[in-house]
Amino acid sequence: MIERKIRLTDTEEVKDFVRAAGKCDFDIDVCYNRAVIDAKSLLGMLYLGICKDLIVKYGEQDERFEHVMNKYAIA
Repeated sequence: MIERKIRLTDTEEVKDFVRAAGKCDFDIDVCYNRAVIDAKSLLGMLYLGICKDLIVKYGEQDERFEHVMNKYAIA
């Protein structure tokens, strides 16, 4: 399982992230505190809010998804 931290700062970034996650054929979860949301759900991602440090968990690698993850990754 791969875990990375990201931060999305506006709704366009959320849409971009959800679009990229939707193209993957594996599960991607986004965690904030005790909430775990499907990364492919736009409403779920908007529910988490923006400008928060989120943890993304996924089991496989996809080059296009990794590119999007790198755009929003934080240390």
